[in-house]
Amino acid sequence: MKWTVAELHKYQYEAMTFDKTIDLAEELKKADPEIRGVSPIRVQGRADVDSHKVAFHLHISGTFTLPCSRTLEDVEYPFDIHSIETFLLKPLDYEVDEDEEIHEIVGGVIDLEPVAYELVLLEVPIQVFSPEAKESSSLPSGKDWEVLTEEQLLEAREREKQKVDPRLAGLAKLLQKDEDENQK
Repeated sequence: MKWTVAELHKYQYEAMTFDKTIDLAEELKKADPEIRGVSPIRVQGRADVDSHKVAFHLHISGTFTLPCSRTLEDVEYPFDIHSIETFLLKPLDYEVDEDEEIHEIVGGVIDLEPVAYELVLLEVPIQVFSPEAKESSSLPSGKDWEVLTEEQLLEAREREKQKVDPRLAGLAKLLQKDEDENQK
């Protein structure tokens, strides 16, 4: 997925489309040890070329193989990325919007593989759950510990608030008795 500036100038008045498949599995696994596998990545798009810049409209898709956050089983996680990446052919004399990602051309060649690598790496989720783990209501537990959902934690805290410390149970009864007598 490399083009020279001269090749791109041929498409200055017409759209250039491309559909390539790249393999970034090894590089991505080195960058993030959580990634167990990556399918071949399909990069489709078009390039809009003018005299100062080239805008690539990218559609990148593929599938990660990641460990389930609960069971550590392999989970297939598809990704589908849409991005517009701009490369400057000539230095600009004006300010560029800070939100716009601008790339510089190195050695007169535009290489989209590092851009695709970066975009795909940013799509790796922090957590992923297998369908079985999502459906399962039982969470891991052991001796004197258990994993709770947020709802279960809130319920447990509410029950703790309502419980009276056994050491203070006698005092609570005495206070209740005083309140009952005061109300009469």
